[in-house]
Amino acid sequence: MKALRYYAPEDVRLEDVPEPQCGPDEVKIRVRNCSTCGTDVKIFHNGHQNLTPPRTLGHEVAGEIVEVGAEVNATYGATWQVGDRVQVIAAVPCGECHECRKGWMAVCQNQTSIGYQYDGGFAEYMIVPRQVLKVDGLNRIPDNVGYDEASAAEPFACAINAQDLLGIEEGDTVVVFGAGPIGCMHIRIARGVHGAGPIYLVDVNEHRLKISADAVHPDETINAAEVDVVARVMELTGGRGADVIITATAANITQEQAIAMAARNGRISFFGGLPKTNPTITCDSNVVHYRQLHIHGANGSAPEHNKRALQYISTGQVPVKDLITRHIPIDNVLEAFDIVKKGEAIKVTVEPSAVAVGTGVH
Repeated sequence: MKALRYYAPEDVRLEDVPEPQCGPDEVKIRVRNCSTCGTDVKIFHNGHQNLTPPRTLGHEVAGEIVEVGAEVNATYGATWQVGDRVQVIAAVPCGECHECRKGWMAVCQNQTSIGYQYDGGFAEYMIVPRQVLKVDGLNRIPDNVGYDEASAAEPFACAINAQDLLGIEEGDTVVVFGAGPIGCMHIRIARGVHGAGPIYLVDVNEHRLKISADAVHPDETINAAEVDVVARVMELTGGRGADVIITATAANITQEQAIAMAARNGRISFFGGLPKTNPTITCDSNVVHYRQLHIHGANGSAPEHNKRALQYISTGQVPVKDLITRHIPIDNVLEAFDIVKKGEAIKVTVEPSAVAVGTGVH
């Protein structure tokens, strides 16, 4: 089978490798869609401390079951069978540590991940390990949801986790930094789930601002390369500032700007992690103190966030189909990385085993 294998930074190869074998406590799936994100591009260029090469990359995975280990259903109380359409969590909690017992699975201290410790979804077939099954991390795809949409449930789940922490209320003014797919999802969740608005979208890439705005319709886009974004938000809010600011980008300045533009009792999500070589910002602590600001980190998601994402997609409350603007066959998988890096699409999905047109939901 074909698989995208990571060996070292800048050394990532599409190779023919043997199909993986399914153990008694595992499930084997045919990967239909594995979508891409900025983290994949970072791994391509810089590697990752939790990734031991060689490793098949890809963590936004949806596919169909082709084999169920003999012990799976009895061990995990499941009813999986060949042909089931499934989505796989990416961040895998242990289910046993203090954080997991408290219900904080998104910050499990023993977390492992698909595409890092386990081979991922940029391949024709993938093994769903027992660690995923143990924490109920294999999810049925609703009948009206395509494989491509289901693969987007993983980043969607991360956005749900972040917004749960923010306490967004109806009518809140929201600013989202970052016009990528995750920024678009944040806008749709804030509006569709929480009733927030007005919502402003900020980026420094005019092309990406336009294509994302055409999809998710923020009340205004702000090109931070051309205007003082803090001043503009203050102007738009009559000097009060934004109730909620989400920095869905790995830029230090956006976190500083978020603090500066926050209204009293404002809530800020540092959603995008900063480069490990430059992870600090300048914070005016008195602004945080006197405006009574709430600054939240947001790290990944828990299995239940993935289930909610699939539900929101299925009901149409938060659609994602139109955000997937490029479909790439696995033969051209490296092209997907380049498209993401250049910001030439909203969401890019790779199709290792695409369903032929006319054969059902795809």
